[in-house]
Amino acid sequence: MYVLLDPQKRLFSYTSVGTMTSNILVVDDDPKITRMLKRALDLEGYSVEAASSGASGLEAALQHEPDLVILDILMPGLDGLEVCRKLRAAGDTPILFLTAKDEVQDRVAGLDSGADDYLVKPFALEELLARVRALLRRHEPVSQEVLRYADVQIDIGERRAHRGERELALSTTEFALLHHFLRHPRRVLAREAILDTIWGPEFVRPTNVVGVYVGYLRSKLEADGKPRLLHTVRGAGYVLREQ
Repeated sequence: MYVLLDPQKRLFSYTSVGTMTSNILVVDDDPKITRMLKRALDLEGYSVEAASSGASGLEAALQHEPDLVILDILMPGLDGLEVCRKLRAAGDTPILFLTAKDEVQDRVAGLDSGADDYLVKPFALEELLARVRALLRRHEPVSQEVLRYADVQIDIGERRAHRGERELALSTTEFALLHHFLRHPRRVLAREAILDTIWGPEFVRPTNVVGVYVGYLRSKLEADGKPRLLHTVRGAGYVLREQ
């Protein structure tokens, strides 16, 4: 069952993640879900807009870029996967899929379409809010800084990444992951430590999300026949290093 707010008791405390004026767009054709999410997110201090179809959600997101999009997959007309692809082509707004489609292939399709996270209905509201905080935290503005290792470079302020002369098209999560590795070159990073840093300690375990996103990042780094820099250390984690 969905976890609802008790009107007589405040279940959730305010957080300093992002700002309390972060704008969230909820796109779902189920009015019960949008009403519940709007109430819960309003109580957390977020500014919330709702759209009841993929087409209207896409239009709203392109006209007034939100800080986060919570997106259903199964909607009439333009479905969530296509909305996600179009939004990802237009920018790097964090996208959280909230859907009843719970098969492994559904999760893979959602992440491959460009989503940053995937939560299956029915869900616990506490977990949804934790994931919202984690996504907004990863998308906070950062200082002007350039990090380099081997032929990889990222500009933190402009949120751009290159390998050699080729610019890497990275999602918000992939950029955060590469940033973390570039902060710690040649150091083996444990999966749990990566999960805590990138997704936050609230992220529900167990999960293979670290391995999935390392795979995504690795494939982009190795495009055009580039040698491997991101290595798996069996039983320990991952390391960014030259051969």
